[in-house]
Amino acid sequence: MGIDELDGRLIRLLAAEPRIGVLEASRRLGVARGTVQARLDRMRDNGVIRGFGPDVDPAALGYPVTAFATLEIQQGQGVDVREHLAAVPEVLELHTTTGEGDMLCRLVARSNADLQRVIDRVVGFGGIVRASTAIVMENPVPLRVIPLVEQAARDGSLQRGTHEG
Repeated sequence: MGIDELDGRLIRLLAAEPRIGVLEASRRLGVARGTVQARLDRMRDNGVIRGFGPDVDPAALGYPVTAFATLEIQQGQGVDVREHLAAVPEVLELHTTTGEGDMLCRLVARSNADLQRVIDRVVGFGGIVRASTAIVMENPVPLRVIPLVEQAARDGSLQRGTHEG
């Protein structure tokens, strides 16, 4: 499911002002309130918009250290390892991967010394054979999707032959 230019404008507006109401969004976008609501509902139902929750900074919660751990998993232990990692609060993300490792975790910790505690907890499970960890020095391009939204909106409008603006 793609998006068009109006969807893209709506997503950009919500990203810039997450607390904006549907009525104000419709006014700013120059479309009917029902159009905005229908677009939001459709994008949420199709998984384009996954949520409207706050964007929380782990560093502001006292977890300024970020690291990535590549894990090699004992064959047949994937489900158990996933359950184990889901129970570790400092594991922010878990991806299964191809390549040298089987899983990639994004971890946070209170300090470099605390990172050792987190790593010990992560790898202290029988299904994990080996771990390789890299500490993040800086994050010059934080997680972002708006440039991707803009490209998808352009692509979607071009495919449909529409140019709402």
